[in-house]
Amino acid sequence: MGMLKLGSDQWNLVYNIFSFGLVSMLACTVYTLVSQARVLPKYRNALVMSSMVTFIAAYHYWRIFNSFGEASEGMSVKVSGDQGAFNEAYRYVDWLLTVPLLLVEVVAVLALAKEVSKSLITRLVPASAAMIALGYPGEISSNQNTQVLYGVLSTIPFLYILYVLFVELGKSLERQPAGVAETVGRLRLLLIATWGVYPISYILGMGGDATAEQFVGVQVGYTIADILAKCVFGLTILKIARMKSLAEGMKEDH
Repeated sequence: MGMLKLGSDQWNLVYNIFSFGLVSMLACTVYTLVSQARVLPKYRNALVMSSMVTFIAAYHYWRIFNSFGEASEGMSVKVSGDQGAFNEAYRYVDWLLTVPLLLVEVVAVLALAKEVSKSLITRLVPASAAMIALGYPGEISSNQNTQVLYGVLSTIPFLYILYVLFVELGKSLERQPAGVAETVGRLRLLLIATWGVYPISYILGMGGDATAEQFVGVQVGYTIADILAKCVFGLTILKIARMKSLAEGMKEDH
């Protein structure tokens, strides 16, 4: 694969989107941490997990940002697997840690019965880890058949996660305070919409050796999806925690 020659606009776009991803994750980490006092203690675990998700992502965006700079020679980027090449593995390490946490924070903020929470988590966490682990061999391969195979394999646990979120979690929403079930419904739709960007970006990178356009499309797509799936998702978790706290008697702050 070697070096990819990017245009100056393409190089600047990738550089700036990584920078935007990094600062978005840091800002959300700070905001969710300082918002702890605005919710009841039983919902603070969900906010801690949200802060962990964006903090882990911020660290990996810092590494991705540095890797892009180190792999660049002028407007060209080294994308082969050799030393000094752009390291796509940072994303997968990030996802392996943050995607299970995202699912756990959904369950945590709903404060379901202990047995229900345990049942949901023991199904969602292994499925999410399998989804990420199965996607990685396809991501780093330049063989289209391998890319398709692992793309299909990683879709299987993804579909199972959707089933658990919509069918199993749906059963637990009837007992939630007014407005919470609707917000959780929107949260699940946000999850599908943002997670749907990942396979689109994955498909963009398929077809043998990547072109400059494919490389830019994949990096921009993944970063936007990360911001939506982590920052916007985390802020929605905070909103649900606030709604539930107020419904349970916490005074509105002014």
